[in-house]
Amino acid sequence: MSAGRSQRETPLVPAVQQVPAQSRGAASRLLGDFLRRARKGQGLTLEEAAAFIRSSSSKISRLERGESPAKERDVWDLVRHYKVSEDEFDEVHDLLRQIRTETKGRRYSDVTPDFLRRLISLEGSASRIFVYENHVVPGLLQTREYARVLVKAAMPTADAATVDRYVRDRMDRAELFRSPQRPELVVVLDEGVLRRQVGGPGVMRRQLEHLRDFADQHQAHVSVGILPFENEGTSLAPSFPVTHLRMQDGGPSEIVYIELMESAEYVTEQGKVDQYRTMLTELMHKAIAYPGNLELLDACIARSATLESKAAGEPTA
Repeated sequence: MSAGRSQRETPLVPAVQQVPAQSRGAASRLLGDFLRRARKGQGLTLEEAAAFIRSSSSKISRLERGESPAKERDVWDLVRHYKVSEDEFDEVHDLLRQIRTETKGRRYSDVTPDFLRRLISLEGSASRIFVYENHVVPGLLQTREYARVLVKAAMPTADAATVDRYVRDRMDRAELFRSPQRPELVVVLDEGVLRRQVGGPGVMRRQLEHLRDFADQHQAHVSVGILPFENEGTSLAPSFPVTHLRMQDGGPSEIVYIELMESAEYVTEQGKVDQYRTMLTELMHKAIAYPGNLELLDACIARSATLESKAAGEPTA
């Protein structure tokens, strides 16, 4: 979605492509990310970590990228060397268990409080992010006040510091698009996302304006399609958000992230990934792309502005 794409009238979506399956899955990648963060938290280099388990820095690097098979003894030695808290031992144990079985199912269920942070980490290694959302604006495109409303709703008993931390996590995601290696972002939004007045009409108006401006600012890398209520494509849409990540760092080539109410699932089984990728591509082809999406978005911005004026007691045109 970009006013600068004067010649573009079709969505920025290539034909469905088959990507070779990799032998490692989401759990291996997530364990590697966990180990990398733990190592850096102790200020250790790859060489220093490798020396502790009598290995090479290249092996530690492959382990942290989810490429190398994880020897459980090495993992536990590193975990203890990195002074990981006992509260996180269960998480490591569960990841190792998933790695032992992921060649069968390649589905990792994450129910820890930090499951959204894991998605953020995966986004940082992606060359392409394809998102379908049917309830809210995706985290990568949220304004601070819109994100705060959602975090407070999800964590009604959280104190202000906790809310602030989660909001900062969401805001940090947009930093991806300030990097020279920024990924391509393709987003399909259900029309209800634009019309649902999250936080009230003022918050929603500013969020929709940000969505439009963001797509214009990053027009070479961002494409947004809107799936209208009347479109037959709505019958293809799932009832939950789906994110498809194409990775660029040598780990599993594709991961599908499915966000549930209080947990998430990561899928890397190639057959399942193919199904989700095909579904997302079909949804994008059914969605309104440039220039029609701008007309619908502008109409929703105007609607929120009208509601905002009414709420403030101002006369409307």
